[in-house]
Amino acid sequence: MRVILSASVALSLGFGAPALAEDAPSPVERTVKSASNKDTRIGVFINVLPDCTSGPLPTIRLVNAPASGKVIVKSAKVKATNYKTCLALEVPAYVAFYKSQPDFIGDDVLTIEVKYAGGRTEIQKITVNVAGPGAQQKI
Repeated sequence: MRVILSASVALSLGFGAPALAEDAPSPVERTVKSASNKDTRIGVFINVLPDCTSGPLPTIRLVNAPASGKVIVKSAKVKATNYKTCLALEVPAYVAFYKSQPDFIGDDVLTIEVKYAGGRTEIQKITVNVAGPGAQQKI
């Protein structure tokens, strides 16, 4: 799977710096729009070190499952250009997807925990706004 980063992607990055023992998980709340019964990318998780190489990928745990859908995580390669001091890079990643039940329309909430090798932990509460087929934007 090839994933190209864009502004609409939630990206969690670890930069190889060890976290202090007293660091508490930083809660992050996000909202994502989705169509009913369609795979929707809800997160891309990588670990880019200061020398532009990949560090160990984080551990991802589903803390609270969505009530009306499911979450899956797939392995991928991420290519990016002009990211901080990295002019071009290609690193492994985990990509999280949400898919609602076929007839569900409304908000579905899930919480994931992302733990990086350096000890940093991030809690993400994601609200997925699931719309029916008539609610999509026409171009």
